Amino acid sequence: MAFFVCQYRCNFTNAFTFTLYLMNIILGITGSVAAYKTPWLVRDLAKAGHSVRVALTASARMFVAPLALQAVSKFTVVSDLFDPAIQEGGSWHVHWCKWADAYLIAPCSATTIAKIVTGISDSAVTLLASCLPHNIPLIIAPAMDVDMWTNTVTQKNIQSLKAMGIHVISPESGELASGIVGAGRLPELQSIVSTVNSHVYHADITPPVASATPEGFSTSTRTGLPEDGSTETQRPISVLVTAGPTHEPIDAVRSIVNHSTGTMGYALAQASADKGFLVTLISGPTTLPTPRGVHRINVTTAAEMHSEVMKHSNADIIIMAAAVADFTPEEPAAHKIKKDSTEGNGLTIALKPTADILAELGSQHIEGRVLIGFALETTNLLEYAIAKLKKKNAHMIVANQAGPSDSGFGTGMNTITLVTKDEIQPYPPMSKQACAEVIVHAAVTQLLQGSPTS
Repeated sequence: MAFFVCQYRCNFTNAFTFTLYLMNIILGITGSVAAYKTPWLVRDLAKAGHSVRVALTASARMFVAPLALQAVSKFTVVSDLFDPAIQEGGSWHVHWCKWADAYLIAPCSATTIAKIVTGISDSAVTLLASCLPHNIPLIIAPAMDVDMWTNTVTQKNIQSLKAMGIHVISPESGELASGIVGAGRLPELQSIVSTVNSHVYHADITPPVASATPEGFSTSTRTGLPEDGSTETQRPISVLVTAGPTHEPIDAVRSIVNHSTGTMGYALAQASADKGFLVTLISGPTTLPTPRGVHRINVTTAAEMHSEVMKHSNADIIIMAAAVADFTPEEPAAHKIKKDSTEGNGLTIALKPTADILAELGSQHIEGRVLIGFALETTNLLEYAIAKLKKKNAHMIVANQAGPSDSGFGTGMNTITLVTKDEIQPYPPMSKQACAEVIVHAAVTQLLQGSPTS
């Protein structure tokens, strides 16, 4: 188990330890056609920061080559219980289970499900399930044809697994290998990775034994400490992401808008959720679907965005990716403004500034919270980004140039530069998904280091 530790210094003399774990995962693969997808699953787990060891049943070898899995996992793959290459005093399975922080079986066949329920340990996959310590999560992703999935015995076994405390990822519906449409498909790989992360990524927050709680300080706020007097608890890292444009009404049918599609913010929300973080997405108007595992709150105007952000501002990481309007009409008309009502003299709209959400968050000076803003500029990008970092009291500004085809609104690409008080880190043009991974990684690094804003 790899981990990072940092000390958070609060406004009082107590210090809190925050620990983020990168886990050891065993992947069990059984005889389902979906087994051909597992090299990509291993890769995605590794990209999430996990070490992955793989065990296969004999049937699984008919659908995926052990050598391919070994190449992507960097570990010896086990399919023979008695393979001399993996024996450790005859107890390789015990050592694997002691090494593991979670055991994922994906895809899991009806046969393997039945064997786990009855305790049969005649394959590498079921043997590992039998000797897994009770405090290590076992996660199963069934994949089979619809009639096998809906079979009474299979469903009874699924209920037995759940009663045993085993987490079952329900299969998806769609076209199956048989050509039949129905339930039984292996879920999307990122969905599986997100489920694994939700079981193994967490924050440990442990206060020191010494010194009493300062007057006026509630142990239930931000620290995640329980009210029952215990000294340690675990909670997910919480992330707040804003995304999309805002629409500022001129009248009942017209608004001031910008070209933001929300793609960057939604990618950030998904990248955070894929790491098992507790993600709230506050979104302006967009046609994008809600990212998996994300709680979405829809807003329209800058005022609504401001209100919702302040309600959720106790997150560990706040990423302000929304393109919030800087100005809004002073007095929106209740009805549509008719062209002939201006008598050919044109229309003058008085504007007032909207609330500066990033600056307000920065002025709160909350210890242990990472605040990230965006700077989209047409000229003098780095100059404005550096000034914004200081003025808004943020930990990081993501600077990107408006205009080029590989950056900004309405494109799947972005060219970003991460600006912090310590460094300016430019990146080449990347997909917005890749940019999101870079930004979230940098945010977590800031969180672990407990970096001040100035």
